[in-house]
Order: sequence, then structure tokens, then C-alpha cells
Amino acid sequence: MGTIAEWWSQGELARIALRQAERTIFMRRAGTGPSLTLLHGFPSSSHDWAQLLPALAARHELLALDFLGFGASAKPPEHKYTIAEQADLVEAAWALAGIQTTLLVVHDYAVTVAQELLARRASGSLAVDLQTVLFLNGGLYADVYRPLPGQEALLDPQLGPQISAALNREAFVEALRPTFAESFDSLAAREQIWEAMSRDDGQLSTHRLIRYMLERKQNATRWQDALEQTDVPVTFVWGMLDPISGAHMAKHIRERLPDAPFTALDDVSHWPMLEAPDQVAAAILAEPR
Repeated sequence: MGTIAEWWSQGELARIALRQAERTIFMRRAGTGPSLTLLHGFPSSSHDWAQLLPALAARHELLALDFLGFGASAKPPEHKYTIAEQADLVEAAWALAGIQTTLLVVHDYAVTVAQELLARRASGSLAVDLQTVLFLNGGLYADVYRPLPGQEALLDPQLGPQISAALNREAFVEALRPTFAESFDSLAAREQIWEAMSRDDGQLSTHRLIRYMLERKQNATRWQDALEQTDVPVTFVWGMLDPISGAHMAKHIRERLPDAPFTALDDVSHWPMLEAPDQVAAAILAEPR
């Protein structure tokens, strides 16, 4: 997989204008061929895609980035992070990279960003043509999503800031344990996720970043309609053991989108690209280009 320091050393820090502010955003580009954009989840970073990079870069021109507040991107401490702004960031990154058409692969937090991008496409305001969207585990339906107790605690106005202030490597790494399959040796992956989050003291804003869970409820109709009514082909590759958005979310997706291709990974939990990278890469490469 390589260290996260190596991943960052092979990328670039780009200055992007974002809502009346200029932000430094980490971007990693590699490969040649049709464009493929990879967007990560909470609380991790673009490094989640490192194991897939060699296989995907052999067939695609890749763009992976760290969302605002994550990884090596800027982490403004008192900022109100929103899904809409992260979608703006993706659009700005596409413009900077000269991307006009792309395949899109998204996980966790990024599934909601993708739903916002699909909503913009439906309204005619998205400049980039999405060829396909491949979804990995995430909260596509807010009323089906099952957050862990620690996630809900972070949303509490009183407890949230206290939890963020007290977060350390040991507590963070242990909190991530239930999100991986027991059969998978996840310690190294969990430690690298901590390294991404804690860069520039980013863990202090965890309670701010997680407010996307509230946004999902507030924008449920817009984002669910965007998913179910889009003209973009959508595909699902799903870790069924995920306690947050696993088999129960898969059942709902299959009911609502019965014609969409769906690959169930029965021995995988919340992190398919980390737990089953070969299977995920194969699924992405099977997408029409």
C-alpha cells in the first residue's frame, strides 16, 4: 500500500478558489486513458485508493483528491464544512485538470458529494459529463444509515467539541476497529487514516466535518431523487458486513434501484477498497469507458 507520506510526496498541492476563499487542496494524478475520478470517505483521505492505483492507472487517467478538512488539504479550524462546498471543490479540481468527461468512483462521505453532483447535473448546472458513477459503501439513504455511537456523540453540540479536543491516536484507531471485517488485519490501515486526519491537527475539527450526517437528513429528498432519477448509469460494489451501511443499506438500494448492477462483497465491511482492493479494481475496470 505504501505509506501515506509517500502518497503525499507523489501528489501536488493546488490553490483553488472556493467560496470567496483560496484553499490549498491535495491532488494526486496518474496514468493515461479515459478520466477516472476517485473520491474518499470520512474520516480518511485519497490514500484509501493507493492499492488500486497501479491497476487503474494502466487504463485510466486518474484524479484523486483530499476534500477540504481532510488529509493534506487545507483544514480551516473554525470553518462550516458542507457537502455543497465539497462538490464545488470537485468541480474546481476538474476545471483545473481540464477534465470534461469522467467516470466517478465514490465511498462513504463522497457518496453524498456524488448525489449533490448528480442533482446539479439534473438541473443543468454541472459542466462535466459523468459517464458512470460507481458507489462503494455509504449513506445513500439517510433513514437507513446506522451511525456508530461515537459518530452520534460527535454531533452533540456539547460533547462533540470535547471529543475532538480529546482525540488521540489510540482512541481514534480503536474507534475505527468495528468498521473493518474481523477477518481483516486493519491496524496499519487504521493508523494511516489517523495520520491523514491528524495532519495539521485536523482531528480537532472532526465534530465539524461530521455534520454531513445532518445535511443528509436535511437534503434527503433532493439527494435521493438525484440518485434514483439520474440518467447516468450507476453501479454498486458493497461490503455486506458493514455495521453502518452494509446489508441493510444494500437491501434498500436493491429495492429502490432494482436494475442497477450490484456486486455484494460478503466478507467485506465498510472499506471495500482497503479490504478487497483487487475485487474493487476489477469492478471499476469493468465499467464502460
